[in-house]
Amino acid sequence: MTQIDTSVPHSARIWNYWLGGKDNYPVDEAAGDAYTAVFPGIVTIARGSRAFLGRSIRHLVHEAGVRQFLDVGTGLPTVDNTHEVAQSLAPESRIVYVDNDPLVLAHARALLTSTPEGATAYEPISLFEPERIIEAAGKTLDLTRPTALILSGILGHVADYDEARDLVRRLLAGLPSGSYLSLNEGSRGTDLAYEQAQDAYNETGAVPYYLRPVEQIEAFFEGLELVEPGVVSVPLWHPEPGAPTEPIGQHGGLGRKP
Repeated sequence: MTQIDTSVPHSARIWNYWLGGKDNYPVDEAAGDAYTAVFPGIVTIARGSRAFLGRSIRHLVHEAGVRQFLDVGTGLPTVDNTHEVAQSLAPESRIVYVDNDPLVLAHARALLTSTPEGATAYEPISLFEPERIIEAAGKTLDLTRPTALILSGILGHVADYDEARDLVRRLLAGLPSGSYLSLNEGSRGTDLAYEQAQDAYNETGAVPYYLRPVEQIEAFFEGLELVEPGVVSVPLWHPEPGAPTEPIGQHGGLGRKP
């Protein structure tokens, strides 16, 4: 059994706390509260990112007919996980989660529920091994059929931008024509208070997360056909009627592999 250190805050558990999840400890709540004291908008960003994920999956199921999902850098289970959204709309959907964080692995059983018609699997592989990810995904997914690659808030943990782009390219190379990339990341240029809070957090010795300019987030979609409205602040991407559309420092989009 993996030993989980509850004496130091953990970014996945802090994010879980901001999303209203239960898989966190007092040390994570304290770190999360300290961050929100500096920048209360982080909860809006966390929940806006999760809401974008749900809307992009619904679009993929309804508009694109996608029934296979490869979610890399899954994070801790919270609400509206990829398989829950996809299988609620198309019970035959098949989902592979990939995350090599021992903490996520300890909670992976919550990600492995599935409809009888579909399937979910969990592969404990590093983002930095894209070919291994594709090979493992092929045990559950039919990689001759369109598959949606989901990268939600994971690439900010890759310090080197060129390496992050290379990882996206290598993952997409293993997927067929008609596949999609759903990606959202923390961004610079929209909310200075967020940028200052995140930069300060990165200097605390915690696992850093790097915000990137919007044009760098757009470049992750190089070679893909962007679904309208392109790469935008996530509340502006196919908003639900009546939902807030105030831009936040989180940009994302959906692109199709030709």
